[in-house]
Amino acid sequence: MRSIALVALLVLIAALGAGCGGDDSGDGQEGAGPDAMESSEKTGDAMKDGDAMKDGGAMKDDGAMKGEADAMEGDAAMKGDAKMASAATASAGRGKVVRVVGSDFGRVIADGKGEAFYLFDKEKGPRSRCFGECAHAWPPVITKGRPRAGKGAAAALLGTTRRPNGRLQVTYDGHPLYYYVDDRPGLILCHDVAEFGGLWLVVKPDGTPA
Repeated sequence: MRSIALVALLVLIAALGAGCGGDDSGDGQEGAGPDAMESSEKTGDAMKDGDAMKDGGAMKDDGAMKGEADAMEGDAAMKGDAKMASAATASAGRGKVVRVVGSDFGRVIADGKGEAFYLFDKEKGPRSRCFGECAHAWPPVITKGRPRAGKGAAAALLGTTRRPNGRLQVTYDGHPLYYYVDDRPGLILCHDVAEFGGLWLVVKPDGTPA
């Protein structure tokens, strides 16, 4: 039993030791060709690709809801009900929910499950500068459709930017949004941390850094 407890403790320490701030010397693109960056970015994006991985409500959008929509479309086609098919398709493409939650850093924007979003202060406009290794550590917030404002979020501040792999990344007040790979709903590990050439900051409801 002692040895099992020791192994568990070592695993926990290793996980905590793998936290943020491990590399603030580059921008996540150096040393990688376009193909490598694109492949790496896809892997990073896929780690937290939209609400399918993050927001239980939109898991339906990406999986079950899509299946339901396909079934509805098939049924609608059989009945000749074009409106039903159209509604099913629209429901399957609903976008990322952005809402406001409380945190140790005050009220911040988060996804439908309450996991906080970050901005990268190196980015001065809506175009992302986080790819490759950067996108592994800080997965971009991907949406399958127009982002939706949840409780406390400002719909007028929501937008999107297209990444090189074609995916849409959510923006808020013009800032591309990111997760931190080891965060969880209600757990913010890496606010105000320098990595990949800039600071990573959670975001207040008005779009400014916390």
